Amino acid sequence: MTTLEVRDLVKDFSVRSGFRHSRLRAVDHVSFTLAPGRTVALVGESGSGKSTVARMIARLEKPTAGTIEAEGPDGRRVDDRSYRHHVQMVFQDPFASLNPFHTIEHHLVRPLKLHGRAKGKDELRQQVEQLLERVNLTPGASVAQRRPHELSGGQRQRVAIARALAPGAQVVIADEPVSMLDVSIRLGVLNLLARLQREDRLAVLYITHDLATARHFSDEILVMYRGRVVERGAADDVILRSRHPYTRLLASAAPDPESGRGRAELLAGTGAEPAGAGSPPTTDSGCTFRDRCPRAMDICSRPVPDHTAGDGHTAKCWLYADEAKDACPAGPAARV
Repeated sequence: MTTLEVRDLVKDFSVRSGFRHSRLRAVDHVSFTLAPGRTVALVGESGSGKSTVARMIARLEKPTAGTIEAEGPDGRRVDDRSYRHHVQMVFQDPFASLNPFHTIEHHLVRPLKLHGRAKGKDELRQQVEQLLERVNLTPGASVAQRRPHELSGGQRQRVAIARALAPGAQVVIADEPVSMLDVSIRLGVLNLLARLQREDRLAVLYITHDLATARHFSDEILVMYRGRVVERGAADDVILRSRHPYTRLLASAAPDPESGRGRAELLAGTGAEPAGAGSPPTTDSGCTFRDRCPRAMDICSRPVPDHTAGDGHTAKCWLYADEAKDACPAGPAARV
């Protein structure tokens, strides 16, 4: 089984406006581990840096700093040549990620050949049919001869999952794999990923903005805001006992039919601005959420480390630091 270690990952982009150049930090010192048989969810609003992390792990983007290392079943570091044999990605839009001019068989035969997983036409055809049947596309022989436009969105995403499994990958990066699908078929695709994870002990990075699916599908949740991980912990703990003000804002923004409250009312109750407000992400060392946080203090302009908010639960927030007691005289109860 393959383990993926991400350490202090940084990605800077150069932004040009007329004759002026500036640097935008899309990912700021992100670290986590993807272990066999476990799912880590990376959640946050659009522009928080989730997909940039995924693209760097898939080696579609080069990190500015930090390391990404895969360790094979024998305990040795996976070299650059065989990295993609171990790590594969499922993209958000299943139609855009498949070539409309080629059959489904072509999409699966190519990775099988490139990674030496099968030889000869008969063996390739058999492997293709087995891959399609593993993702519940039957009969495999018939589906293999179709083209992407002849399949539904859910079926195309299942083909994309089969293509990720074709090289024998043990680490799967799923970048919002159900956001482009109808609500009625999302659960089926997520259950498929969960089943494949159990059967093959896959290490899965699940990227989403949907807290509900993140809670039920993952073991650990990392909440990202403006390139930084602001809270992390066990899935239930992060969702049900959120500590960071941003995580609470995300949870409150989810529709709740029973409360009858609208999103505007929820935002008004927190005193925070709508998502996307404020200045763009920079390399500023203070808390990046302080311009929207209803509990911002003077100390929030200082570099903020991770603070323990429970057993295995951390939040990058000064509300849980002893140094903030003077800034919040009411004590820990008021700060939480």
